[in-house]
Order: sequence, then structure tokens, then C-alpha cells
Amino acid sequence: MAQTEYGSDPQPSPEREGLRVARIGKPHGVRGEVTVELFTDEPEARLGPGAVLERRPGKGTEDRTTQQLTVSSQRWNKKICMLSFEDVRDRDAAEALRGSTLHIEIPDEDEQEGWYSHELEGMVCQSPDGHPYGVVVELVTGPAQDLLAVRTEAGDEVLIPFVEEIVPDISADERIITLTPPEGLI
Repeated sequence: MAQTEYGSDPQPSPEREGLRVARIGKPHGVRGEVTVELFTDEPEARLGPGAVLERRPGKGTEDRTTQQLTVSSQRWNKKICMLSFEDVRDRDAAEALRGSTLHIEIPDEDEQEGWYSHELEGMVCQSPDGHPYGVVVELVTGPAQDLLAVRTEAGDEVLIPFVEEIVPDISADERIITLTPPEGLI
């Protein structure tokens, strides 16, 4: 298991972050298997046996190191994805990974058909006439639709459906997202 110092920067740069594909949950059994919360629509391809992932510590942990993990097996228990890693062989080692996020290298941008959370984080949300609503904290992926988590100027966090009717334009160069929310949403 290769480990590197993550650094003191609480938010890694997008180039370094990679694509977040899962968060490690609780251990399952005594042989190092863990449950994972998925953030990808392609878990079989991105988290299948042989996949090399970068583990990042969870928010609020003192551990600032990253490590490379290689998936040795993936299986499903009802709708829960469970993974085993080559160098994680017991429950204690699996418990130490709990709350960590798993990242893969960002795919080639030319093949992209959507947005990744790290690309939207920090973008300013505003109305078509320039009235500011807040800043994107993260893209929350869901089974039915994705949501933009936006921190308003008042400090509240609001979830905005990430659909074309409400998010008609995104300017990556200007880092501005135009919103047309229905009355009362923000």
C-alpha cells in the first residue's frame, strides 16, 4: 500500500482530486470487506476487481495521508455494494478505512458528457440578471436526479435540482452558474 502525505490544504486542487467514486462505510465480516456508498453510475467498471483507487481521509479526521488500494473483489448484498482490497485482510484494517473517500483518475475531458462535483465546486450561482444566490459546495448525485448544494450568502445550504429548467447555463470559463429557480426554492 503506497501512502503519501495529503498536505495541510483542506481541499485538494481539482487536478489532484480525481473523480470521487465512493465513500467507505462499515466493515462487513472479519476478512476486511467493507460496504461503500456509491457516487458513480458505473460501479462495476470503476470499482471492479483490479481497479486501483486512491483513498482519501474523511472530513474531520486527523489522518491526512492518502493510500492506493487495489480492489480484489466486488459483490452486491441486495442493493449494497461491498468491496475487498488486496492489502486489507481483517476487520480492524477495514474499520480504519471507514469514512474515507475513494477516487479514480479523471477520465479524458473530451469524452465527458456531464459535470463532476469538483468542476462545479466554488462556482458562483446567480440569476440571469446577475443577482447572486451563493456558491456551489458540491454536486449531490441521486438515483432520480442530481442536486447542487449551494451555500447562500446568509450561510444556509440549499439543494437545487440540477435540471435544465432550473440550471439553464453554466459558464466554465467565468465559473458562473445561471439559475432560474421557482419562487421559494432559495
